[in-house]
Amino acid sequence: LGMDINPNKKVYEMSVAEKQSLEIFKVLYRGADILILDEPTAVLTPQEIKNLFEIVKKMVATGCSVIIITHKLEEVMEISDRITIMRKGTTIQTVDKAETTPQELAGMMVGDVMELNVPYVPVERGEKCLEVKDITAVDRNKVHILDHVSFDLYAGEILGVAGIAGSGQKELCEGIAGLYHLKSGEIIFEGENIVGKNPEKISQMGISLSFVPEDRLGMGLVSSMDIIDNVLLKDYRNKKGMGISREVSRDKAEALVERLNVSTPAIENHAVSLLSGGNIQKVLLGREIELEPKLLVTAYATRGLDVGSSQIIYELLNEQKVKMKPIMYVGEDLDVLMSLCDRIMVLCEGRVTGIVDPRKTTKEAIGLMMSGVMNEGEEACSIS
Repeated sequence: LGMDINPNKKVYEMSVAEKQSLEIFKVLYRGADILILDEPTAVLTPQEIKNLFEIVKKMVATGCSVIIITHKLEEVMEISDRITIMRKGTTIQTVDKAETTPQELAGMMVGDVMELNVPYVPVERGEKCLEVKDITAVDRNKVHILDHVSFDLYAGEILGVAGIAGSGQKELCEGIAGLYHLKSGEIIFEGENIVGKNPEKISQMGISLSFVPEDRLGMGLVSSMDIIDNVLLKDYRNKKGMGISREVSRDKAEALVERLNVSTPAIENHAVSLLSGGNIQKVLLGREIELEPKLLVTAYATRGLDVGSSQIIYELLNEQKVKMKPIMYVGEDLDVLMSLCDRIMVLCEGRVTGIVDPRKTTKEAIGLMMSGVMNEGEEACSIS
């Protein structure tokens, strides 16, 4: 199959792509005739995706059957022979790839025909709002997970963050939000250094910061609470007086459900953990944006969402951008990052390997920077 695997290499030393190749090799060695891959490209660079697809094609040529579960339509059109579309747990249709288009597939996914469009809204960026200076952080093994990271974020700008999973994206977001200990460096927002401040201290400083974490139920929402109470969690501190009224939160929850088309039996007495992953994400992001934050940090905001729901999220982010809010958008889909963002910062093993203008670079170049093959100094189109 042409797999490049060193049999003497420890698994913990392997990259995500190498581990994935090893998994495939393992199931084939055991004589598997059917291979099921669930979102196999989520954490791979474009080059690694290409290699994976070559392996899959060779497997099919030897007589194996392969099922790939993915929401990336361009990958479906590249690798599939037949395509089954599912929506809300129901099979909608199975079609031959040669007889369909991405637009038709998207229509079946969301229930109507729609254009695949990630809109870029040009806005003349304003003043510098966030300045990250030389921050470092280590994990529990004292290994650098953030290695002297520096960048600026401006009003009216969406700064994308690209990188292979585990490159420091999670720790960077949590460090800015006051949830991860930073070993050194400064984070200056509105003239104040917020390093060493927890979320409560940051809020007491008058800094309205909204963070949409990767772990939706572990960090973003309380899984056992309903939508109303989860909205109330970020709202009650703004109330004056002794009591807490759920009516205002109820109104906000109803508006959120209607605007983002959240599929839920009820907004009250129905735990958010019972919702689908996509609907949980809508509740979390909708709540944070409704707060009109001065700074919005999002990690994988559209992960698990269908095309229509993702479109709504992109529009919400662009609305905040037009309002001159600074936005940091951590994403895994390079096509989306290149269409939506004003600049893209690339991380590799906790280091910034480049900050580029997506309209003056290529997906392949960003992929090389994600894997550490190319650095900012080697990329002619890098910008500050």
